[in-house]
Amino acid sequence: MLKEIVISIQAYFKAHEFISKHKLWKWIIIPGILYAMLFMVSMYFFGKSATAVIEYITIDLGLNTWLQRLQSSWIGFLFTIGGVMLWLILMLLYFSLFKYIWLIIGAPVFSYLSDKTQSIIEEREMPFDIRNFISHVVRGMKMAARNTIWQTVYILSLIFLSLLPLVGWISPMIAIIIECYYYGFSMLDYSCERNNMSTAKSIDFIGHHKGLAIGNGMIFYMFHFVPIIGWVFAPAYAVIAGTISMHHITQKESNFR
Repeated sequence: MLKEIVISIQAYFKAHEFISKHKLWKWIIIPGILYAMLFMVSMYFFGKSATAVIEYITIDLGLNTWLQRLQSSWIGFLFTIGGVMLWLILMLLYFSLFKYIWLIIGAPVFSYLSDKTQSIIEEREMPFDIRNFISHVVRGMKMAARNTIWQTVYILSLIFLSLLPLVGWISPMIAIIIECYYYGFSMLDYSCERNNMSTAKSIDFIGHHKGLAIGNGMIFYMFHFVPIIGWVFAPAYAVIAGTISMHHITQKESNFR
């Protein structure tokens, strides 16, 4: 798995060279600006919503009053850390939902960009077939919806875990790994479909190459630590990097057959 994570990370550097060489910036900048604007607005309201949930639990449900009666700084500290963990989990849940809505909306662009990348790598023309294009877009939307459901189930479970002192402290880390995996999964599935894999085969294939998905999603999230520029570049870079890493793995496996 570690080797595949490294391959996915390296694919982002190759993606930058690929974009510059083949002048694909219009497919990066225009969707990226829209994504960045939606991200800023959404995260502002998500932050206020997560804070409201914490305030409801601590004030409206009387948890804060109960802690004051106990007069235990240690218990108060544990619950404070637990509140921070819960806030982080809620933010990850909100971001996850936003991310998958974006994947569904942006499916036509992502599908085209993945196909375009593959055609350039293989040095062949990319004939446009409206039926295949629509099929790819619908497949991308369905996969995004499927991943949204599964990831939401896992994140909701982690919300309950985060309420437990000490044990709940690891819940944000688990949530981030799950987030990275499912986002990377969506990026890799475009290549799986292009290789004539059914949805079931795609799930099985990526399940055997979890490192590719986790690595792709991990760098995607790291882009968000760079305000504006990182937000603009994150989605399209993830698609191209996912296509490059999948090409590397499929070529390697075909050579061993």
